[in-house]
Amino acid sequence: MRRDYSRIRGVALDPGVVHPDDRGSFTKLFNATANDGGTGELAVTQVCVSANDRSGTIRGMHVQLLPHGEVKTLWCASGEVWDVLVDLRADEPTFGDWAAVHLKADEPAVLRVPPGVAHGFQTLTDGASLVYLIDGAFAPTSARTLRWDDPTVGIVWPREVTMISANDRAGQLWPVS
Repeated sequence: MRRDYSRIRGVALDPGVVHPDDRGSFTKLFNATANDGGTGELAVTQVCVSANDRSGTIRGMHVQLLPHGEVKTLWCASGEVWDVLVDLRADEPTFGDWAAVHLKADEPAVLRVPPGVAHGFQTLTDGASLVYLIDGAFAPTSARTLRWDDPTVGIVWPREVTMISANDRAGQLWPVS
């Protein structure tokens, strides 16, 4: 069932702080104390950029299972994306639910995705890109891909799919283990 992203425990969307002046603007998107829920415990180990040429491209639904769960902190650096989250944590009331957030580079905001929540997106514009801060190392034995079109989860994508990797197309059906 689709629910608002804020109902998934640990997911947060924080607006960027934009400081415009006659040169343009300066935007603060990330502050470790603010973007980690105030704990000061987020240790960024990876910074990644997902650049996408064509509107309609899907990437995801990716997650790392425990004990290698990751916190992903991300924002749309160019264009627009339909960002999708699926709660894979069996002990949560939102287990199996999906939610989406429309992210736009011209409306800066930071999305925090907690461990155990699968993440993916569809580009809504050509040239859309996301920047990720990730707090853990890639662990291939814990990495999983939930099928983007799994009928049990029932994600509604806003556009026709124009591009998707073979790996994402061949993801696991629900439940992911």
